[in-house]
Amino acid sequence: MKYVLQPLRALIIISAGTGVAAYAAAALFTVGDIIGRQIGMPIPGVIDLVQLCVLGGAWLVIPYAFLTGAHVGVDLLVESFPRALETLLRTMAGLAAIALLTLMFNYCYDTFQQKLMFGDRSQQLGIPIFYFWIPLLYGVALSIVAAALAIIPTPRPETPE
Repeated sequence: MKYVLQPLRALIIISAGTGVAAYAAAALFTVGDIIGRQIGMPIPGVIDLVQLCVLGGAWLVIPYAFLTGAHVGVDLLVESFPRALETLLRTMAGLAAIALLTLMFNYCYDTFQQKLMFGDRSQQLGIPIFYFWIPLLYGVALSIVAAALAIIPTPRPETPE
C-alpha cells in the first residue's frame, strides 16, 4: 500500500509546484507586458496567456489543499472531540468531498466535450478553449485522489504525558 500512496502524494506535490509555477508565469507575463507597453512592444495575447496560467495554477494547487487539509475548517471544534469521533467526522467530510468532486468532474467533463465539439477559441490568440479545461479536469480528478488519501489514517506520533 505504501508503494501506491507515496507516488500519489508525490504527484500531488509536483502538481502543486507546477501550479505555483503557472502563477509565476502569469505574473511574469503581466510584468513583461507592462514593461513592453512602455517601450512600444506589448506581449500579444497577454490576457489569454494570463487567464490560462491562473486557471491552470488554481486547479493544479487545489489537490494539495485536500491532501494537507488546508481548506477552511472548524478544527477548534472538531479537535475537541474524542479521537474516534474526530476521525469519523473527518472521514464523513472526506467522503462528502469525494462525492461532490465526482459530480463536478462529470459535469465539467460534459462541458469539456462540448467545447471540444464546437471548437471554441479564445478571443486574442485563438487558443482552443478545451485547453483551459484540461487543467480543470486534471485538478478535479487529482482532488478526488487527494481527498481519498486524506481519509487514510496516518499514524500520529505519541505525545508523552
